[in-house]
Amino acid sequence: MEEFTVRMDVPMEHMQNLFGECDSYIKKIEDDLHVVIVDRDGAVKISGDKKAVEQASRIVRELLTLSERGNVLEEQSIDYALEMGKESKEDILLEIDGDCICHTISGKPIKPKTLGQKQYVDAIRDHMIVFGIGPAGTGKTYLAMAMAITAFKNNEVSRIILTRPAIEAGEKLGFLPGDLQSKVDPYLRPLYDALYQIMGAENFNKNMEKGLIEVAPLAYMRGRTLDNAYIILDEAQNTTPAQMKMFLTRIGFGSKVVVTGDASQKDLAPDTKSGLDVAAKVLSRIDDIAFCKLSSKDVVRHPLVQKIVKAYDDYEAREKYSESKQKNRKYSRGRK
Repeated sequence: MEEFTVRMDVPMEHMQNLFGECDSYIKKIEDDLHVVIVDRDGAVKISGDKKAVEQASRIVRELLTLSERGNVLEEQSIDYALEMGKESKEDILLEIDGDCICHTISGKPIKPKTLGQKQYVDAIRDHMIVFGIGPAGTGKTYLAMAMAITAFKNNEVSRIILTRPAIEAGEKLGFLPGDLQSKVDPYLRPLYDALYQIMGAENFNKNMEKGLIEVAPLAYMRGRTLDNAYIILDEAQNTTPAQMKMFLTRIGFGSKVVVTGDASQKDLAPDTKSGLDVAAKVLSRIDDIAFCKLSSKDVVRHPLVQKIVKAYDDYEAREKYSESKQKNRKYSRGRK
């Protein structure tokens, strides 16, 4: 087989970003596509099978463009570029990178990082109610929070309301120290963390004191009508159908709602139905309500988290298949 080589000019200031620490990013591309990539005097040479070299050069060019736009490349970016390359989806990262929602207090831009996240953000823009369903690490809550803060800063809504069901995961609330607020605060901590990072502690506390930002357990929503607000219900897999109905019927005029949850991480009693599962069946055909399903491909935490999520998905699929076969065997025996 004849070896094919492509030469690409890469400015020295982008070489470190592109290659990664100890050339880890380039090694990942080499191993995945079975090519050889070397740096020679400000140029990158890619050698190997013609088809693989062409694919590798497209990925390197895309990553270089991201670097030139001021992005700090991460391992997740390399993995996703390789994944999209296998699906013949070119320049997806460049398209996604153009959508900046807002900036953190330190000036870091908040953008969707995967196609699933981009579709989720677009759905939030276009619909009154959006359900973001997917595994841990897919940015469901963080992106919803960024969208809420942006809408608040642009005077599109007059307040932000963030809520979670305070479901006990092994420990009883009554045994936790402090008053009621102290007892429920640990359940709401992830929401506080995201707010501090995007808005800054000082701005958050100022708006909290004015009542413009509210972080509260889901039980506090009962009996209220929420007008002109951006409302985020997090960990919705831990709601009961009655709680979910109660929450969705609180929505007033000028409000936008994002409901996030991971159907694989329920803390409900074994025989209790999840309000998130029921809502997906009941509301899927209503206009202005969108359901966005994120997958292990959209995980943007450490790459190991993506592998863990994928391993659990595969395990649960095998378990369901095994249970289905056992039921069919019992049914077949019963008919004899």
